[in-house]
Amino acid sequence: MIEKNVLADFCPAITEPVIDPSTYVHPLAAVIGNVILGKNIMVAPTACIRGDEGQPLYIGDDSNVQDGVVIHALETEMGGKAVEKNLCEVEGKKYAVYIGSRVSLAHQVQIHGPAVVMDDTFVGMKALIFKSLVGKNCVIEPGVILMGINVPDGRYVPAGSVIKTQAQTDQLPKITEDYPMKNMNKGVVHVNTSLAKGYLSAKK
Repeated sequence: MIEKNVLADFCPAITEPVIDPSTYVHPLAAVIGNVILGKNIMVAPTACIRGDEGQPLYIGDDSNVQDGVVIHALETEMGGKAVEKNLCEVEGKKYAVYIGSRVSLAHQVQIHGPAVVMDDTFVGMKALIFKSLVGKNCVIEPGVILMGINVPDGRYVPAGSVIKTQAQTDQLPKITEDYPMKNMNKGVVHVNTSLAKGYLSAKK
């Protein structure tokens, strides 16, 4: 389902999602409101990308939004004024949620803005990212909760961790050559961009 948002005091404009023709949105997924989807993205069944409160929501090229993923955000406008604390700036532009290029959001991940996940990062199953920034080339292992922190580039967060302070964040291990999940995201991106192309071809 791809549809416009509705008007509200926190959402004064009706916006239709902007989706590149090379991106596949499964009929059982929902993409609503002020959402921008780049090229070669796979949006799997039961994923929900809802830009009707915090907005815009942006997802970069070659990323994937797997089954049951929820992307939503706190209000970014109220009474005609921007709610700056709920906006994230990336390369001079402001977003409620920004997902970079070649990012994998695995099954049942929740990204709740304000939030940023930068390029080439893998977010594992059932992870929650809220009021946080995750850098480039990171691995967020399954079941992680991140709240109010900034994860530097090239770090991993062990499965099941709850990280709520910058002191905890600064202790996160760096991804090294012997880290088992170091190259996993590349394979996940390859699979999902191939699926997007395949499903689009099958529709023709």
